[in-house]
Amino acid sequence: MSAGTEMNLGRVQRTALIVGAAVLCACAAYGILRPEPFFRAYLVAFLFLLGLPLGSAALLMVQHLTGGMWGTVLRPALEAATRTLPLLALFFLPVLAGLGYLYPWMYVGDFDHNVEMQNKIASYLNAPFFMVRAALYFAVWLGVIYFLNRWSVEQERDRSPELPRRFRLLSGPGLGLFGLGITFASVDWFMSLEPEWFSSIYAVVIAMGMLLEAFAFAVLVTARLADRPPVAEYATPLVLNDLGNLMLAFAMLWTYVAFSQFLLIWAGNLREEIIWYKHRFDAGWGGLAVGLVVFQFVVPFVLLLSRDVKQNPRSLAATALLALGMRLVDALWTIGPASREYPSILSDASWWDQWLLLALPVGLGGLWLGVFLWQLQKRPLVIARELVFVEGMAHE
Repeated sequence: MSAGTEMNLGRVQRTALIVGAAVLCACAAYGILRPEPFFRAYLVAFLFLLGLPLGSAALLMVQHLTGGMWGTVLRPALEAATRTLPLLALFFLPVLAGLGYLYPWMYVGDFDHNVEMQNKIASYLNAPFFMVRAALYFAVWLGVIYFLNRWSVEQERDRSPELPRRFRLLSGPGLGLFGLGITFASVDWFMSLEPEWFSSIYAVVIAMGMLLEAFAFAVLVTARLADRPPVAEYATPLVLNDLGNLMLAFAMLWTYVAFSQFLLIWAGNLREEIIWYKHRFDAGWGGLAVGLVVFQFVVPFVLLLSRDVKQNPRSLAATALLALGMRLVDALWTIGPASREYPSILSDASWWDQWLLLALPVGLGGLWLGVFLWQLQKRPLVIARELVFVEGMAHE
């Protein structure tokens, strides 16, 4: 890493940490007075940030299985993002503290009319088992990420031909473990906000959103560094073009699974299923749904069809930033309408609490970005030249 690049990243890191800590302290102070909107907004920010390390780990394992220059160029940013997962485990502790404010199943008496829900709460949706499962998810994720990063350091040092095989042997089962973990975590942490509703494709929508988010973030970081050594040597127009194509593919995949869920529920037209979408199309939330369609699919689709946009680092970074911002909007649209006290984002009764929806992502995101940049600076911004050649052969 050049001295100039290191200095710039260090300045951004300090600013992110200071701003994040200050905003988070203000939010925590307000949360003492207004705990329910605080924890609801906190869960929105947590869902958004969780996708960065988990999606990055999944992309790393895909790259180890398939090869290609796209993953080789993004690998430093992806690995640095995975190493922030311990911070997300720390961020999860306030979610545990707010169980009673977030999850209706904490009050079994509210479901006296529903024997099936009472059985579900007794056997699965209860606080002790919820915490045990969360600990298991993080343990599995952290274990896989530990070996991915440890072997990456060894690969830089000794270039052992055995290490690529180790990566492949881990990545196959690792993707399966990540898929199972994200599936159950999505049900536990997000879908159970409305425990009487269920969708078999919900976890797929969450997982595809995480992949799109992590890929957009890695592209944003790489594109912003594309004109600086040593990244400039490898982030060629051809590689940037491929990154744009892949980002378009992830946006289309997310749109496909999200629309599939909507279409299946709309076609079934069952009251117990359509209620989830009814909450998200009423009382002002429908505008966010339209915005997601336009700015998370239509606009990136049009932009990323252009070779000039994809091969220009600035325009590619702007498109990635748009995709990343819409992932935060999607987290808000997914979680916000589940609130019983604040059914509308436009209601006069709750406008005092609206600032939390922006402030908590800034606060938590500032801390996360500071840790990410710290991890990014600990390792080279590009992997060794020999590895670039070997791993890039699949691209050729």
